[in-house]
Amino acid sequence: MRHISTTCPYCGVGCGVRATLADGQLTAVAGDADHPANYGRLCVKGSALHETLGEQGRLMRPRVDGREVAWATALDAVAERLAATRREHGKEAVAAYLSGQLLTEDYYVANKLFKGFIGTPHLDTNSRLCMASAVAAHRRAFGADAVPCSYEDLEEAELVVLVGSNLAWNHPVLYQRLKVAKTRNPLMRVVVIDPRVTDSCEIADLYLGLRPGSDARLFNGLLAWMADRGRLDALYLARHTRGLDAALAAAREDDVSLAAVAADCDLDPERLETFYYWFASQLHVVTPFSQGINQSSSGTDKGNAIINCHLAGGKLGLPGAGPFSITGQPNAMGGREVGGLANQLAAHMDYDSPGAIDRVTRFWSTPSLTPSLPEAPGHKAVDLFEAIERGEIHALWIMATNPAVSLPRADRVRAALEQCPLVIVSECVADTDLLAYADIVLPASSWSEKDGTVTNSERRISRQRGLLPPPGEARHDWWIICEVARRLGYGEAFAYAHPAEIFDEHARLSGFENLPGTPGERLFDISGLAWLDRAAYDALAPIQWPVTAAAPRGTARLFEEGRFATPDGLARLVPVRPRGPEQALCAARPLRLNTGRIRDQWHTMTRTARSPRLMNHRPEPFIEVAPADAAAWGVSDQQLARLRGAGGDYVGRVRLAKGQRRGEVFVPMHWNDRFSGAALAGRLLAAHLDPLSGQPEAKQGAVALAPLAIAWEATLLVAPDLAGEADWREEAAYWARIPLAHCQRWQLAGTPESADRDWLAWVTRHLPAATLWLEDPSGGRLRAAGIEAGRLRWWLMVGPPGELPGLAWLDERFAEAARDEALDGARRRRLLAGGDAGAADSGPVVCSCHQVGRSTIVTAIRDGDASIEALGARLACGTQCGSCVPELKALIEESSAA
Repeated sequence: MRHISTTCPYCGVGCGVRATLADGQLTAVAGDADHPANYGRLCVKGSALHETLGEQGRLMRPRVDGREVAWATALDAVAERLAATRREHGKEAVAAYLSGQLLTEDYYVANKLFKGFIGTPHLDTNSRLCMASAVAAHRRAFGADAVPCSYEDLEEAELVVLVGSNLAWNHPVLYQRLKVAKTRNPLMRVVVIDPRVTDSCEIADLYLGLRPGSDARLFNGLLAWMADRGRLDALYLARHTRGLDAALAAAREDDVSLAAVAADCDLDPERLETFYYWFASQLHVVTPFSQGINQSSSGTDKGNAIINCHLAGGKLGLPGAGPFSITGQPNAMGGREVGGLANQLAAHMDYDSPGAIDRVTRFWSTPSLTPSLPEAPGHKAVDLFEAIERGEIHALWIMATNPAVSLPRADRVRAALEQCPLVIVSECVADTDLLAYADIVLPASSWSEKDGTVTNSERRISRQRGLLPPPGEARHDWWIICEVARRLGYGEAFAYAHPAEIFDEHARLSGFENLPGTPGERLFDISGLAWLDRAAYDALAPIQWPVTAAAPRGTARLFEEGRFATPDGLARLVPVRPRGPEQALCAARPLRLNTGRIRDQWHTMTRTARSPRLMNHRPEPFIEVAPADAAAWGVSDQQLARLRGAGGDYVGRVRLAKGQRRGEVFVPMHWNDRFSGAALAGRLLAAHLDPLSGQPEAKQGAVALAPLAIAWEATLLVAPDLAGEADWREEAAYWARIPLAHCQRWQLAGTPESADRDWLAWVTRHLPAATLWLEDPSGGRLRAAGIEAGRLRWWLMVGPPGELPGLAWLDERFAEAARDEALDGARRRRLLAGGDAGAADSGPVVCSCHQVGRSTIVTAIRDGDASIEALGARLACGTQCGSCVPELKALIEESSAA
């Protein structure tokens, strides 16, 4: 048995993981108590990492034009076709689209190959969809993409202002750190600014449920309020900043009275004034902001409006103070360090930095090879796919991401991929939506196999260590890129034998001609980590950049001396003129759409859906609607409904949400065509972009809502070897696939045209013959099961999901079948009931860590265990990652009221 320290591959918190291996298998994971990001805590996704492994569903061999081939053949094909594209159409006909799921070393060699040697500027990353506006805001204010804060600042703060961030669900471990800090410091206040009442409001002293898109107006009003009441830090402004007068003048172009700002933001004036007073009167203020700010057509301005207020009050460069951009992906920061965005070069240099192109060219040159870098930025993500649509891009290499799902106007993206002459996809999973468009498929290693570094939201570089060998013929991304580079004739510049050598070059480039006070000075500098040998690289402890000779142990907090990365060393307050959502509401689409993550899922579910317990909290795509809107639009709780958006439809199950503002709806971003028939959030969104960052607007779409016309609903459970799906979706107006531990669950709903379906005949066509059934034709109900050789093969219930028994008992019967155990008489008799006589249904899962259901929790509360501590002692819910605690509190309040 071995224990290896590595890093979690999910959100930007960058938690340390302690992995246990026994007999070559990853058997358990736990939080690394020594890692300064999490000190031993893990959220439910992180604690389920070992459940997402295995060879099932993995890509094992390269494919070229639909045919499995040897690696040499695939790499030759990639190199030959890329070279032919560049030769026939020019270097700008080649492009790459990368991901924050890549390690820094993968990112580095990809950027070096495409920008440095192929010579195309068109390399961008899916970080464009989450953090590009924060990058642009940092650069305008500080002169560099530099997050000034550390996680410790959340614990040192007297006021924490969460803006556009459901920290409790999206960065759970960081939320738990904040929650503990608030308990320890009774004077700490927390403000949540978000159109939705989320679980993060559990610890809020003040909630501001503002109108979507009005964030810049709110913070412009704060800046003016501070100025009018003498709350600016005049000394800090004079010594360390420029631009106050212009920023104030822009803010005052609108009426900045409390009443006017409150009206524009749809807030109560007294609550707004309370926030303004708290912010202005407290020095130690941290403002974490995330996708609610960034994913906007004015996201950069919103970020700068927040930063302006911190600069104006001198609330920066101090313990417990600063604007804090919380990244969405594990290595979004690392990708930015090496130039993963289309407007960047490498080592935080870009096309506008004087001498940067020449500097990178000289650094990457070898005795016989000189790179030819582009002279101007390339296409950003959405523009990149529009260029493919126009026929300007002829070859695209996509690595570790799924733009067929994640980009707005998803169907147009798919059409562009369909017509692109060459699509190369590096992927670890065999059945993503993207692979249908790939000419060449390259099987890549995944989290537990990759070796390299990542950088989290607080600039902390951590080692991700390979735990297991890649399955089949899967290979590491850096190796694949270098092998293609060698075949293109650039082998001398890509002669790396190990990720340590790539990291060393990356570290050396960060310090190359990077001297304080010189024109090439850059804030990003990890030259103190250059020249590490493999042993030192493998033993590298988590450390925050800059790491230099002057700061060999890293730098926890930036700008403590008030010097910034601008030419004159002064920060800039930026004039911000608020703009509302780009997409206007209209009679055809009168509801404002918000999209986002949910607690137990990650991105497009490629990894998390492999863990059945992560599918239990929100098992189907859904639409959150305010109760009054549900009544107005003729939908009810748990009913199927349809949203109609800019580029298509979305079908999900209605969830009534008292915390949802009227006139607005929320849908999750995770579902795709592998898990449901029409639940692609990207189809609802138009491609409205921030003009500076190129980040698309994902929080303020426009949609119409209507009930879905259906004649029946059904739940089908099938053994894994019966998991083919095409015929089961026949005549389905809706379907969702929900992996369980030992079977596949399908939720189906039928069109009115299929109202008279003969279910027993349908079963006969698609499944082994029914052995048991009970039918009530007048009520439209049926339960049936198929048994072969005494083993359960499938189970069907026709009727609404609200009538389902708890499915754990049935899932265990499929487990027995897999073990070749026959049903005994008692269990056979209980199959149609779906459980043992008198067994209580635990209800929908609330605590995913310990699989505790709502009904079980409510029963315990009614028995007198009406506190979080009592429920934890009795049921263990809320005792591991803590993500379910807000929901537990809500159940306690509901039960007490009842």
